[in-house]
Amino acid sequence: MDIKEIQNLIKFVAKSGANEVKLEMEDIKITIKTGSERTEVTYTQPAPIMAAPQVIQATTPQVVTETPVTPAPESKNDDSKYVTIKSPIIGTLYRKPAPDKPLFVEVGSTINVGDTVCIIEAMKLFNEIESEVSGTIVKVLIDDSSPVEFDQPLFLVDPS
Repeated sequence: MDIKEIQNLIKFVAKSGANEVKLEMEDIKITIKTGSERTEVTYTQPAPIMAAPQVIQATTPQVVTETPVTPAPESKNDDSKYVTIKSPIIGTLYRKPAPDKPLFVEVGSTINVGDTVCIIEAMKLFNEIESEVSGTIVKVLIDDSSPVEFDQPLFLVDPS
């Protein structure tokens, strides 16, 4: 678990209104306590196993010149007309209600406000993610059973 994931977890806990959250994994233990005015985070991790020393040879630095690459303006214009459905929580995204069921939405699916587009499992709770926009799914940005972060783009929707 990297520092960005931990920061996102802290933001999520602060927004959720929970007083204390403990997360224990094989090699990491995190406790987040929130109070009325402060947030306390305890982060413990076992010491890394030392590897055998390695010999590093010094080399002369080389000057590398880079030519700036300007992105094609067309790609930005294409995505700018779409609305992005983002993950409201950290967890594991599932595109189907069950392994033997069909996908909630696919590219080309028409959705309305309040339609379920996916499920995100967070701390053994399955949260249905509903669309806040009506339109057509243009692009699916995440695979089934993939971990997602807070505010990570999931779907692109053409509202027209």
